[in-house]
Parts: sequence; structure tokens; C-alpha cells
Amino acid sequence: MGLPKSDEKTPMAEIGMGILDSKKPVVICVGHNIAAPAYILDNMDKNGQFDKIEIAGLCCTAHDMTRYNKNAKIIGSMAKELKYIRSGIPDVLVTDEQCVRADILREAKKLHIPVIATNEKITYGLPDRSNDSVDAIIDDLVSGKQDGALLLDLEKVGELVPKLAMKMGPIRKEKGLTALPDDEEFKKLVAKCTKCLQCTRDCPQELPISDAMAAAVNGDLVPFEILHDKCVGCGRCDFSCPVKIPVLNVIEKAAQRVIREEKGKVRIGRGQIGDPEIREEGRNLVLGTTPGVLAFVGCGNYPDGTKDVYDIAEEMIQRSYIIISSGCAAMDIGMYKDKEGKTLYERYPGRFIKGNLLNTGSCVSNAHIAATTIKVASIFAGRKTKGNWEEIADYVLNRIGAVGVAWGAYSQKAFAIGTGCNRLGIPVVTGPHGTKYRRAFIGKPYRKEDWNVLDGRDGSVVNVEPAPEHLMITAETKEELMPLLAKMCFRPSDNSLGRAIKLTHYIELSEKYLRKMPDDWHVYVRSEQDLPLAKREQLMKMLEERGWKIDWEKKKITEGPLRKVDVSFQPTNVPRLCKEAKK
Repeated sequence: MGLPKSDEKTPMAEIGMGILDSKKPVVICVGHNIAAPAYILDNMDKNGQFDKIEIAGLCCTAHDMTRYNKNAKIIGSMAKELKYIRSGIPDVLVTDEQCVRADILREAKKLHIPVIATNEKITYGLPDRSNDSVDAIIDDLVSGKQDGALLLDLEKVGELVPKLAMKMGPIRKEKGLTALPDDEEFKKLVAKCTKCLQCTRDCPQELPISDAMAAAVNGDLVPFEILHDKCVGCGRCDFSCPVKIPVLNVIEKAAQRVIREEKGKVRIGRGQIGDPEIREEGRNLVLGTTPGVLAFVGCGNYPDGTKDVYDIAEEMIQRSYIIISSGCAAMDIGMYKDKEGKTLYERYPGRFIKGNLLNTGSCVSNAHIAATTIKVASIFAGRKTKGNWEEIADYVLNRIGAVGVAWGAYSQKAFAIGTGCNRLGIPVVTGPHGTKYRRAFIGKPYRKEDWNVLDGRDGSVVNVEPAPEHLMITAETKEELMPLLAKMCFRPSDNSLGRAIKLTHYIELSEKYLRKMPDDWHVYVRSEQDLPLAKREQLMKMLEERGWKIDWEKKKITEGPLRKVDVSFQPTNVPRLCKEAKK
């Protein structure tokens, strides 16, 4: 399909609910399988229709559409699906598989938006029209005789969808079809609110909807504009309201100003990380001088809105972490701009080196993120990549400071991504909704015997610091998350410079966001060389207060650390990798 491969300079794609020209016919593709949209894009390209029809995607199909043809655009994550359908802007909806709402057909039918299902995994019970003529299908859909069609012939999909959009667009625009209330109806709806708080109780984010309703009665729409970003678009509030207020529609109506301004940029998915980049940066990861790689993955089920994932990414990029993103998280990172009007993707390059921001593409592209750690093990340790999962995972766990961040994890696929990282030795932090997966791999640092590793040089047992402390854990807030990410990047193989850099970030992030020193920072100190240079004397005094012995004349730690720094230390959990064992 000609998708980008290891291309660090892919072009930018537009993203946001406000990017499309709603006066043109609009085609929206939803899902994760690029096959059907590719045929649509080819047909539009062949007939020169990109200036006549707007085509965009929701969820990961959007990523791959922009990778396939730069004329495609991105609306946003799964959280935007119901919001955008109810806006009435789409004239044709094309679905494939994964992360497609079960109620799309029901919602689309209300607004006379035909649904074209293109995958046998999601058919919505629509009639299979794969063997019928394009004109006959279009006639039935335009007339409203049928609400949609199942088309498994993708060439026919490519021909039908643009033609259908050109016919449906003028009809729907003339009728002004939308689920959103007009101004007068909006005033009546917000006045109906009884402040029973049932919507807030049922909301997965516990949003203060009643407060926003009360403010709107007095003409203040700002609370609703704030809720628009924090709302995950599940629609649960609509069913909860005892007085039948369509809450989601009210929120979206009130937030029209911010929706029109919702325009960002995201770098098109680059695909895999190239070997030359890994050879350049891999040694810094193993030694710790690049503080770590943070992979932002998963869905948009954030605890406090999409701004959080942007704030976290910005903070960690500025601290020279490598940020790799994919899926809905990659989209949301590109939704916000700085004072100069630039998104993070426009401000930072896309090469695999510290302080850069990469977008690999859709959730399927998470394989490229995992493959990066495998390549590091292969290139720098000579680990065979075929049938050798154990040795590679051992190397990743003990030497590569990589952490997965599924801050808005929602789907089972996001859970599978996280678990796959765990199997490879990469720790993962999820947002508070991650507890619903009912799985966590939480370390117990107080059990010293759990933290023994082998020294690959001679097979001796070495008691090390808990690094990384957890394999899967949740965090409640972004303030709790950021110090935790820095902490999870510690590895037993860090050299003194690398450990000092990582410790600097751990301490500074904790002081900045939690307003205190970390309780366990001293655990990661092996010698005075591990201490941040700017605070070395201050920290040594704090260590002395903990009972450590300090030679102040030489400014050296003489007693206290769990172990000493050993630059040739080869930590492993696999006995056969020890040289003594090989003999």
C-alpha cells in the first residue's frame, strides 16, 4: 500500500472536529482496517474529487488513511464518534472493524446518514448488497428505503461511496439534519434540569453536568465548553436523565465555539524505527544517558480530558525522554498548541533520539514500538530474534529504560497491548480506569529477596534496587503519573551518569507535581556519582541523616548503598546466559 516505512519526516495531517468544510459532502470512515478507505481514496484521486468531497477518519483508520493519502484528514479518537455523528456533518459513514460503536446504525438512521459496512466482523444486520449494482444500491440509500448496506466487494465500495456522498450531501445540507438542539430548544432543555446529579453518578468521569446546566441557564457556556474536552462521548448520561434531557447533545451544542476552533496537526505515522536510528541512540538507552523511552498508547478514556496527555508528553520531551505515540493517544497529543500556534509535532522532530516525538501510526503500529526494544537487544547484545523471547525480554527488563503509558486505556485491545509489553519486559502505567482490567503486576520493594539478579560475568547473585519496581500499575492523576514514569525508567545496568540523570528527573518531577521529595529516592543511589551534581551536597546531607556514612573531606559515600556501581555489571535473570554456566 506504500505506507511510510521508517520515515522520520512524514508530512503533517490536520486533526480536530473543526477541520472539515461542512458545506461539502462529507465521508467519515470509522474503525481500524484501511482496506476499504484505500479503495475510496483511490477512486477519489482518480476522479479528482478531493476538492469536491471531504474525507476523514475516526480512530485508527484515520491514521492509516493519512499514511496512504495525505489528502485524508483525522477527526479524532473513539471519544469523538458519537459526538460527530450527532453533529449531522457526515453524509456517509463507512465502518470496518474494531473500536466501532455498536449504536452507529441507530444514531445514523435518525439523521438519514447511510452506513456502509465493509467487514464481515461488523455487519449491523445490514443486507449484503455486494453483488448488486452501484446505482441500485445508491437509489435505495438516497431514498431512505434502506438505512445502509453491507459491501464486501471493496472495489465496489471505492466506486459507491464518493457517488453516494455527492448525492446525499446536497439533500442532507438542505434539510439541515442534526441531533443538536437549536438555541430556543437549548434554553428549554437546560432549564429542565432538576439537579438530581444522576448524570454525574453514572458518568465514568463524574463530570459536574448539573453545575454546567445551571450556569447555562444564566447564559454562561464556559463550563459546558470545559466538559466537551473531558467528556468521553459514551452517551450514558442520555439514558440516566430522569427528565429525558439529551445531555450529550446539550454539551455539544453549548461547545460549538470551541468545536469550531478545534484544529490541530499530527505527524503522519512513520511506521517502524529504523536500524540506523537505533544504532545511534540504543547505547544511550542501555547506559541510561537518555533517561528513557515513553510509549503513549491506547484509547481516549482519560480521567481529566485530552489536555493531560499533551501536558505529560510536553513535560517529558522537555526532559529529553523519547516519546513514541500511536493510536488515539497520538491524535490527542496533536490537539493543542503553544502560544506561537504550534503543536508538539510541529515543535519537535520525529527521529528516534532524545527529546523527539514520534508517531508510529495506528494501534496496530504498536508492534513497531515493541520491535524497537527487540532491535536494541539484537544490535547491542547480539540476541537472536527467532525463537528467543526469553533472552530478549530479560535484556529489555534489565537494561532498556522503556515504559508504556496507556493513560486512557479502554478497549480489550489496549489491555492486550499493555500485556504484550509486560511479556517483553516493558512496564506499563494505565490511568485510573485501568483498574477495571482487574490485573496489575505490582512490585514489593520491601521484600529484598525478590530483587535478586544474576551477574552474567560469573553467575553470582546480586541484590539490586527495585528497577523497574512494577510491571503494570495504575496512577490516579497526571501529577502522580509523571514522577512514576521517571521512576519506572531506572534499570540495574545504568551507569553513574545515566543514574544521575534519571534521579534528577525523578526528584524534580516529584517536587514539582507532588510537592515533596520521593520517599524512596535514596534506594537508587549506589555512590556519590549517582547523585545529581547540582544537588549533590544537599542530598548527601540528607543521606547522612538517614544513617549513611559520608567522608566529607573526600565527599564520598563510604557506607549505606545497597550495592556499589559496577560499570561492567551484566544483570540477567536467565542462568544459561552467565559465562560460568556456559563453561
